[in-house]
Amino acid sequence: MPIPSIDFSAVFASDAGAKKILVEQLEAACRSHGFFQLTGHGIPQSLLDAALDQSKELFSLPLEVKENQQNRIRGWSANGAMSLWLLDLGGFNRGYERLRSQNFEALAQGDLKEGYYFGKDLRIDNPKVLERKFNLGPNKYPKDVTDPVQFRKVIDDYHAAMCVLAEIIIRTLCATIGNDDDWVSDFIDTPIAVLRLLHYPPQAPNASATERGIGAHTDFGAITILLQDMVGGLQVWDRASSEWIDVKPTEGALVVNLGNLMMRWTNDRYLSNLHRVINKSGRERYSIPFFFSGNPDFVVECFSKCRGDAGPKYPPVTVGEWISGRYADTYGTSKDDAFTELSSIDPSAASAYKPKE
Repeated sequence: MPIPSIDFSAVFASDAGAKKILVEQLEAACRSHGFFQLTGHGIPQSLLDAALDQSKELFSLPLEVKENQQNRIRGWSANGAMSLWLLDLGGFNRGYERLRSQNFEALAQGDLKEGYYFGKDLRIDNPKVLERKFNLGPNKYPKDVTDPVQFRKVIDDYHAAMCVLAEIIIRTLCATIGNDDDWVSDFIDTPIAVLRLLHYPPQAPNASATERGIGAHTDFGAITILLQDMVGGLQVWDRASSEWIDVKPTEGALVVNLGNLMMRWTNDRYLSNLHRVINKSGRERYSIPFFFSGNPDFVVECFSKCRGDAGPKYPPVTVGEWISGRYADTYGTSKDDAFTELSSIDPSAASAYKPKE
């Protein structure tokens, strides 16, 4: 069964009946797949197109130029050995990420994608930057694109638009639970909100059966908002059929999925679902996921209306503690406990994979 497609325009209107239907559709999608395609979201098509165009130009630059913008994340080399890329960003996790830097499946040799990290561009003297809050800091904008000023404007405008949309989605999700949303303002204050430009080269026809554009995983944060081109390759695990289903691109739509923080909040009522990318199209694939995790100091604990008789399944955790730990897992800088979480979500989906040693 394909992931649901939901028209979000009712959230911007005054029709109470239409909003009620929207809330019901969102609740069903969050329970069944944890994924949905969102139309009527209010983001101009011109901004979506501009973001993808700038991404394509960035990744067309020579490798040596892109590597001058590398980030400071420990990663995996093509032969599976650990390596530490250039240390030129002061730990803000911004800039270029080379092919196979990340590894979600232990049997694979690193994910066949390259990326570029952005967040909200914060000054060095921002109090939370001075406190070394995870993933907060200045951006590293590329200087070698055709129009660096326009590139920066598009990226900053897109990031700002995604932050606004993320807040609206989260407040609407509160309505699906019958929960107050008075906590949201604190949650979204100076958030960990990562924008990643991603490029997936086509997989070779004779590629290993374990080759992945990105391996099976769940997302770390609260919600992810994905812009993808029309090439395809994204797959989501369908619990009902125990099969991978393709998420076929829809022009102008954004793919939204829930992350592990939302699963913890709702005591597993809502699903943070497995997904992966396999690019067998023979074409270059580009996508722009926006990972919204929230204020690093915000404490995530089970919503009162989701506790049930047995109480919370997960202990409270701050956003910063949770997200930094998950980054360490997937970049090989700590023991990987993500597999345990995946197994608890759906053992049949996780059975094909094993944790990194």
